Amino acid sequence: MPYAKTVDEYVASNERWHEELVRLREILNRTELEETVKWGAPCYTFEGKNVVGIGAFKAYFGLWFHQGALLTDPKGVLINAQEGKTKALRQWRLQSSQEIKPRVITSYVKEAIELAREGRSIAPERKRALAIPPELREGLKASKKAATAFEKLTPGKQREYADYIATAKREATKLARVQKVLPLILSGAGLNDRYRK
Repeated sequence: MPYAKTVDEYVASNERWHEELVRLREILNRTELEETVKWGAPCYTFEGKNVVGIGAFKAYFGLWFHQGALLTDPKGVLINAQEGKTKALRQWRLQSSQEIKPRVITSYVKEAIELAREGRSIAPERKRALAIPPELREGLKASKKAATAFEKLTPGKQREYADYIATAKREATKLARVQKVLPLILSGAGLNDRYRK
């Protein structure tokens, strides 16, 4: 799905779940939340704090509660899509329009708003120190321009490159990945920038 600039654009670009997204949007717009777009998808905020988002994929559409781990979840519908990685975010996946229950959704959203109003949240864990794998270190050492460009990247982009090299199992794959990323580093791009646009 393309990276949307407006909620209308996001909803219009999703043919499969168009009507369902319209209904979720209507429910959320009946609350005191402010509608915006973050990360290319609809996001609803309270006093500048992210509360809930809506989105759609091939097999499902749903709601994303940014502090969902703090919700009571009386219906048992919330899941952690990245167990062991995601601390606060919880998803509510739906697979048909019949699953949209406005009163139930509104009760979850009201609870999420109260959490935001009270300032309750799960703080993200501090990032681990950047560990540059030896293969990448050698590649950067061989090119002063690449080393300088790497230093200018944000810590997140540096970590993307380091993790990409480090996660390869074979030495040959690590070396091939270094050769693949050096031109990207020189251009000042992040490894995953193409997914952010």
